[in-house]
Amino acid sequence: MNFGAVVDVMLKPGIADPQGQTVERALPALGYAGVEGVRVGKRIELTVDAGTPEEARELVAEMCNRFLANPVIESYNVTLL
Repeated sequence: MNFGAVVDVMLKPGIADPQGQTVERALPALGYAGVEGVRVGKRIELTVDAGTPEEARELVAEMCNRFLANPVIESYNVTLL
């Protein structure tokens, strides 16, 4: 059975986010004052073949731990569609 999955990857709290800082500094110049705490992450969409939703979630989590995310500095959230 095919399961669609979305993985949202973000830097863990306390890890410097230079991309987020750049966006945060640029927004006031575009007229968006009062924005702070900008963090930039990534979204990965994929389809996996698994027997159950639990197996699909475990498979995607394994992919995240091995390749899609760096568990030392990033956290991730798996959502099945």
